[in-house]
Amino acid sequence: MHPPIVVISERNSVFRQRIEVSGMEDLYADVPTAVGGDDSAPDPHDYFDIALGTCKAITVQMYAKRKQWPLEGITVKVQREDREERKGVYKLDVTLELHGISDPEQRAKLEDISHRCPIQRLMTQATIEIATHTA
Repeated sequence: MHPPIVVISERNSVFRQRIEVSGMEDLYADVPTAVGGDDSAPDPHDYFDIALGTCKAITVQMYAKRKQWPLEGITVKVQREDREERKGVYKLDVTLELHGISDPEQRAKLEDISHRCPIQRLMTQATIEIATHTA
């Protein structure tokens, strides 16, 4: 089991949260001013989208490295469409910019590999069970 991620409300902020991740510099989360926050940090939806983008980037980089392909870097853009979220539809449009890869077959394979990143599989195929308790 992984060490817990700890989320602590900041006392001088409306909704801003400090996030402690084992051995890492603290992260923060907030909500936009439109819903009463200070818009001082990414909101929880941003972190959800970030998880997908970073996982795709890492998965592609690992594959290209293993194949010794000339990938110099990757830029992943994640665009959210959440107008129908309350109806259960949350759309993410992902664009991969593969720097240093010009071969069309390698580009196609890396795109295919990006669909297999663990976070995309978790988001689209897993049954997630959440247990919440008070301390």
